[in-house]
Amino acid sequence: MIVAAVSSGWYLSLAAVLFSLGAVGVMIRRNPLVMFMCVELMLNAVNLTFVTFARELDDVGGQVVVFFVLVVAAAEVVVGLGIIVSILRRRPAATADDASLLRG
Repeated sequence: MIVAAVSSGWYLSLAAVLFSLGAVGVMIRRNPLVMFMCVELMLNAVNLTFVTFARELDDVGGQVVVFFVLVVAAAEVVVGLGIIVSILRRRPAATADDASLLRG
């Protein structure tokens, strides 16, 4: 059985592609849910980078940072989805520019 080792460059390339897709999605799309998913995609790309460098350097610090990023992302999901759902309930065809609906 032949086992091919995947180098760190492949992981970093994948992380760069995922981050780029997320950044383009945030800049182009105006739907708040899609923008939210693109931000999560960007966070996961950064997590992949942290884990890759932690493995490359034989250091657990990168994995600890990933744990904290995941905790912050979970809190972001709770707050962000609450805001997005409240906007979309008032106006189903809302875009990201309609965040001023939450005022008053």
